Amino acid sequence: MNSSSLVHLKQNVVWEPLVNRWYAWPYLIPPATAAMYVANHHLKIMQSFVRTPQVHVEMVKNPAMMGGPFINHDPARAGEVQELLDRTRREQADLVDLAAAIKALGEMLAAEATGASLEPLYQKVPPPLRGYVELVYDLEHRPHFRLIEALLYASPYYRPASQQVALSARDGDDRPFALSTPRLDTSGDLIVDVPFASAALDDLARARSTPQPLGYLAERLGVQPSEAFGRLFTEEAPPPPRPRYAGPGVRVRYFGHASVLVESRSASVMFDPLVPYKHGAGMARYSFDDLPETIDYVVITHNHQDHVLLETLLQLRHRVKNVVVPASNTGSLADPSLRMLLRTLGFRSVISLADLEKVEFEGGSITTLPFLGEHGDLDVHTKAVHLLHIEGHSLLLAADSNNIEPALYARVHDLVGDVEVIFIGMECNGAPMSWLYGPLFSKPVIRKNDQTRRLDGSDCAKALGLVDQFSPQQVYVYAMGAEPWLTFISSIHYTEESRPIVESNRLVEECQRRGIRSERLFGCKDILLEPR
Repeated sequence: MNSSSLVHLKQNVVWEPLVNRWYAWPYLIPPATAAMYVANHHLKIMQSFVRTPQVHVEMVKNPAMMGGPFINHDPARAGEVQELLDRTRREQADLVDLAAAIKALGEMLAAEATGASLEPLYQKVPPPLRGYVELVYDLEHRPHFRLIEALLYASPYYRPASQQVALSARDGDDRPFALSTPRLDTSGDLIVDVPFASAALDDLARARSTPQPLGYLAERLGVQPSEAFGRLFTEEAPPPPRPRYAGPGVRVRYFGHASVLVESRSASVMFDPLVPYKHGAGMARYSFDDLPETIDYVVITHNHQDHVLLETLLQLRHRVKNVVVPASNTGSLADPSLRMLLRTLGFRSVISLADLEKVEFEGGSITTLPFLGEHGDLDVHTKAVHLLHIEGHSLLLAADSNNIEPALYARVHDLVGDVEVIFIGMECNGAPMSWLYGPLFSKPVIRKNDQTRRLDGSDCAKALGLVDQFSPQQVYVYAMGAEPWLTFISSIHYTEESRPIVESNRLVEECQRRGIRSERLFGCKDILLEPR
């Protein structure tokens, strides 16, 4: 193999998008939330590991602690973590200052905004935030500030130079929990300095199915066509591109977790893409080989790391015509704009829909419906249930929506009627709110409150409420995070006694008793809906 060799990216090559050597999930992209996670999570966890690495090693041995704030590296690498800690303090000092300014602004408003005009307080906004916020009251006269996200993306706080992609050929699904372990250099792996918006990543993604000259790819990625780079590729041709689904009817293809591809002769719609890699080991799966060359719509249900998987989305960008996302609570620290994030990362057509808005396409439509729960009672708007109409069929993809207010879906049913197929997530034993959102808070969360405000989906009783309301013919439990290629981002390990398994078993059994086709999905599956 030489620079002129026509090569394909191997099917087992894993992409790991990184920001400051941490796994890139959606809250590490917007400058304000990135600042809070750098200051209140990354620095603290690295400091802890450097002080007591053996404690971290012992904790990660316990599967129950996999998702905790513990770095999964050998104690011998404490020096490398110290180097990353020092580099982060040096190179991300402005983000640390921004995080301190966000906290200080909240404290200043709490102390000095008493209901009178906020205009004099603009002079007291901490310098790192001057010109990036609007000071406001809500209708209860409580002070808040609104972040002007577009200006923050256009500022030095947004630094694409901190973005990298780690490429590695893997023979299995095991990976350390990504949110608590920084990526250090590993023998045989290649870490490429490339902004996520770069078209060079599209060229690399195309190389899975379309041959490219090895030297051209190296040049595009700014690396030498070294032996390490060459090991990521093969001159053997992959399977031919999969033709567009030609019918009859509609095919629903489950890729694992909440990733569902719905195809008709005229349209393809993929929800929450999370595509596993093919490495010849482990359980059966669909992979990038099983995707159409063009995906008409990618639809995102909510802005959690297992539903907006940048690792997959960046590899699909060249295939995707449109991305549909829920509208955000504009300017909220807890709810950054997903539309703005994806456009910043190079997705050209990103459609933001509020509740009950729809996108129409040939043979169908996508309607956004309200989504309650699973966000710790925070005022997060970027979440939606979706009703898909396609070729006379109707599918309700509820993701992790928690049916905590049955009256809501009674009103929705009054508008949309019965549906044929329901997909519902039942991870009903979710983590406390602080597990994901803790670094955003300016003061500690009271533990007893944190334990009640969990990232929970529906249990059996709540899921049956949806079944009773919409009278489906088929019900599928999904989005359980159980597939082995999910644990690096979900940290979930179920047993038969785990509450989500018990509750979902009850739902499936009750649906089957009623004559409703039902199962808990796992791994991969095709569901065919007959022509109408």
